[in-house]
Amino acid sequence: MERTPIKKIVKKALQIIFPLILGGAILVWMYHGFNFRRVWEVLDGGMNYSWMLLSLVFGVFSHIFRGWRWKLTLAPLGEHPKTSNCVYAIFVSYAANLVVPRVGEISRCGILAKYDGTSFSKSLGTVVTERLIDTLCVAMITGVALLTQAGVFNTFFKETGTDTRALAEVFTSAHFYIIIICVLAVLVLMFFLIKNVTLFAKVRGILQNVWIGILSLRHVKQMPLFVLYTVAIWVCYFLQFYVSFFCFDFSDDLSLMAGLVMFAVGSIAVVVPTPNGAGPWHFAVITMMMLYGVGKEDAGIFALLVHGIQTFLLILLGIYGLAALPFTNKTKKL
Repeated sequence: MERTPIKKIVKKALQIIFPLILGGAILVWMYHGFNFRRVWEVLDGGMNYSWMLLSLVFGVFSHIFRGWRWKLTLAPLGEHPKTSNCVYAIFVSYAANLVVPRVGEISRCGILAKYDGTSFSKSLGTVVTERLIDTLCVAMITGVALLTQAGVFNTFFKETGTDTRALAEVFTSAHFYIIIICVLAVLVLMFFLIKNVTLFAKVRGILQNVWIGILSLRHVKQMPLFVLYTVAIWVCYFLQFYVSFFCFDFSDDLSLMAGLVMFAVGSIAVVVPTPNGAGPWHFAVITMMMLYGVGKEDAGIFALLVHGIQTFLLILLGIYGLAALPFTNKTKKL
């Protein structure tokens, strides 16, 4: 009888510690021997904060559009939560993912269940649908990036003066192992997610409601608005990343297509279960920036500062969402 609580504690501890160790290990490897004094120099006059602020504005709107879109998918299920609750739940979910990757998807459903009486299982089904759509969007963006850039890769090295030997240094055996570890981590995450959802469905008998939630997209009445929100979400995601190029002298001349390629690779990297993709995202962005002629140290500074500031934004939005929810739902019994 004593083993069950211990197992649960160990399991929860691993869910928190493993992502931190994985992300931390990759970061340590990527930044060993790195001159961190240059980071402070860039912060102290080497970064254009106006562009960074604009980048963060796009980041905020991406979450707002996601909250509005979520409400549309819930309507066919007879669920009509407050718009503000949907947005705040999104804010909180992304902050929660910093603690335990992917737990945010569960927490936001719980928030609507608490404040609007929304069916947890049905809303969970809409989240599953949402993630499937996100996967499709990433696949489309990646396909466009590869198709549009494949034809210029041969001339890229001649026109930009990029040293082709940099590729040999980038794709070393160590990089290969990082990729393998990240892929394995994603597979482990998928296994536990499927296992947990299946067990939860069996215990609570909610599998049917989850499936109804997944199929809710078929009955969305305002489909053009749903598509518009989806496009707006991903445009904001891209602009949040691309605009950050103009914050630094060493990246402000990178092309729109270069940004699209890096954004696509970075979007794939954040699937790895680490806090906000820390580690895998840095690896992906630094690798691609080096491919496009940015020095390794400059690429490291870009990845460190952009990811750090964006993560700080997620924390602030999460705190704001948690604080705002009780005040905007005073008539509800807590």
